[in-house]
Amino acid sequence: MDIAFFSSDIFVFVIIPLMIFFARICDVSIGTVRYILISRGFKKIAPIFGFFEVIVWLLAIGQVMKNITNPMCYIAYGGGFAAGTYIGMEIEERMRLGLSIIRLISAKPAENFIARLRQYGFGVTNFTASGARGEVTIIYMVVKRSKTPQLITLIRDFNPDAFFTIEDVKSASKGIFPIESDIYPFSYLKHPFSLFSKRK
Repeated sequence: MDIAFFSSDIFVFVIIPLMIFFARICDVSIGTVRYILISRGFKKIAPIFGFFEVIVWLLAIGQVMKNITNPMCYIAYGGGFAAGTYIGMEIEERMRLGLSIIRLISAKPAENFIARLRQYGFGVTNFTASGARGEVTIIYMVVKRSKTPQLITLIRDFNPDAFFTIEDVKSASKGIFPIESDIYPFSYLKHPFSLFSKRK
């Protein structure tokens, strides 16, 4: 390639900013996943992500410092950070690592629904309480995040207007969970194009 190309306006104002942009997407996405892995207790995998995160970041910041008078590099750096944050959240959402607490309050009789949940393998704790409009059933479950979409579908089938909350938890000592056919935390990587598929 002609050496003059590396000093041309196209290379300085287009190619280099694009390199910085995509590098920032990579390192911020990796950093987001690393943070999630730490919060979910994957202590052995998180440092590996941290290693690659800082290497890519050094490459990006190095190009910015070499082209410190180029305003396009600053725009690319900031834009890559924003895009990387969004993509990192998308990856984390697809991975669905860790556990969730689901609390469901039902004014509707829930005996059959509870039996159905247990039939699917969910551990259910339920008790009767008093709500604003009378007696209600409170259903309490700790489930793997990968199972929350299935569980939400079951709840909607039971009562489309049901009130429930979902919270993330770092770990649980024991519990009853549905049998997992695939416990690999990065199973979505086996089908990489699923990350960009339309959500149902």
